[in-house]
Amino acid sequence: MIVTISGRHMEVTEALKHYAEQKVGKLTKYFDRIQEIEVILDANKDGTRVEVIVNAEHNAMFIAHHDQGDAYACIDGCVDKLERQLTDHKEKLRNRKHPAQQPAGTSHAPTTRQRTSQ
Repeated sequence: MIVTISGRHMEVTEALKHYAEQKVGKLTKYFDRIQEIEVILDANKDGTRVEVIVNAEHNAMFIAHHDQGDAYACIDGCVDKLERQLTDHKEKLRNRKHPAQQPAGTSHAPTTRQRTSQ
């Protein structure tokens, strides 16, 4: 997995870079087929904006933006959003391969009764 951290209009400190690598590194716990993660930190007049782009297998791309709070809070917000996106994607893949099984005794097939002649 490749992690790229870049800054627009700001210098990315070592502490911020280490924090971002640590946080986005935990995303593999939610989806293990991640190939590349890109973290973009942008300082503008309104504050700090963080964008995290995750590239996974089969051209699956997940993007999260966050711009409330400082850079550390924005990274946390993006990771939270991506955790949800990756979990939903993994569930969708699992359900497609193995659809939910019906519990015993509850089938949707119509039942037919045979008449007995007396």
